[in-house]
Amino acid sequence: MADSSDYVVVGAGLAGAATAWQLAARGHQVTILERNVPASHDGSSHGSARIFRYAYPDPFYTRAVLESKALWDGLAQDTDTALISPAGAVDYGPERNPRLLASVLSGEGIEHELLSASEARARWPQLAFDTEVLWHPGAGVIDAETAVNAMVALAVRNGAEVLTGWTLRSIERQGAGYRLFSSTGQTFDAGNVVISAGGWLPGLLGQLSLPSGFVAGLPEITVRQEQAFHFRYRDPESAGQWPTFIHKAADIQAYGLPGGRDAGFAGQKVAEYNGGKFIPSAAKQTGEVDPANRRRVVDYVQRYLPGLDPEPYAETTCLFTNTPHEDFLIDRIDNLTVLSPCSGHGAKFAPLIGQWAAGLVTGTGTGSVPDRFRSATVPAGGR
Repeated sequence: MADSSDYVVVGAGLAGAATAWQLAARGHQVTILERNVPASHDGSSHGSARIFRYAYPDPFYTRAVLESKALWDGLAQDTDTALISPAGAVDYGPERNPRLLASVLSGEGIEHELLSASEARARWPQLAFDTEVLWHPGAGVIDAETAVNAMVALAVRNGAEVLTGWTLRSIERQGAGYRLFSSTGQTFDAGNVVISAGGWLPGLLGQLSLPSGFVAGLPEITVRQEQAFHFRYRDPESAGQWPTFIHKAADIQAYGLPGGRDAGFAGQKVAEYNGGKFIPSAAKQTGEVDPANRRRVVDYVQRYLPGLDPEPYAETTCLFTNTPHEDFLIDRIDNLTVLSPCSGHGAKFAPLIGQWAAGLVTGTGTGSVPDRFRSATVPAGGR
C-alpha cells in the first residue's frame, strides 16, 4: 500500500519549503518530496547570496516586497536565525531608470536617495557609475540555503514529513486525488499536490495528468544555465562597504552582491542577468561555465568595478527559470497546483509566495494569489 498525505509538496527549494511551512502551520498533513536534499546544490535555491531589494519599476512588486519582509522578519524570529544581511542597493545605468525607481519608492514611503554619478563615486569609489544612482539602504543579501532549511524546520516542527532522494517521474489521477510515481518505482498518494520543481518543471508538465487546456494556457517556461563569478576585493578592508547593485548598461545587464559564505567572504558575486544558454530543463544542465560569458563578465568588471581584482577566483553555474513577462506562475486546476516563482527575482518573495500558494491550495487563509500569476485560469483581459 502506498504512503499517503493530504498535501504533498514536490520540491524543497525556497518556494516549496515556504508553501510546506505555511500549510503545516495551518494544521494540515504535509509531506515534502525532494529529489535530492532541501536547497540542493543543483537547484535554484542553494548557497548564501541572493539580492533582497525594494526597487522595482512596477509598484505592485515593491508593495509585495514590503509584505514579504514582514514574513521574513517573523521567520527569522521564530527560528532564531539570521536570514537577510543588510547591505543596501544601488541601481544605475542608461536602461535602469533610477529616477523612475525613486518615484516608486517615494510612493511606498521607502527610504532612498537619488545621487548624481559623481556623488555616488565619492561614496563608493570601488564602483564606476555612468548615470545617476538610486540608493536604498533597506536592501540586503538573503542566505537562500539557510532560509530553506529554516522553513523546512518550521514545517517539520508543525508535523510535516520530508522524504529526500525522491525523484518525481509522473502523476496519475486516482479518485479525488493523485498517485505520484518516483523514478525508482516508489508510489505516494496525495489528496492535493503542489509542484514546485524549479527548472525541472518544463520536463514534468507532460507527466502531471493536467488537462490539455490548462497546460495550453500556461506561459512559456524556459530555463537558462546561468553563470556567476566571484572576484576578490582589492582592499580586503572594504568587504563590508560593498552594496548590492543592478546595472543596466547599453550592452549588458549585470548584478552583484557580497558573496558571503559562497565566496569565503572574500569577494563580490557578479553575473550577467539572463546571460546563460537555454536548456530544455534542469535535467540537461552540464555545470560547465560558458567561456564567452566569463569573458563578458570579466570585461564588465574591468570597466565598471575598479575595486575588484578582475580575475575570478571562483565560479559556478545556476538555474534561471523564466516566463516571457517575468511574472511568476502560481496556478491550480482540480487539486494540483503549479508553482514557479521565477525569472531571476523570486527569492525575496519566498515567504509571501508560500502564503499565497497555501491560500490557493486550501481555499482559505489570508492573501489571495494576484491574477497576474494565474494566467492559465484567468479569463481573457483579466490580467
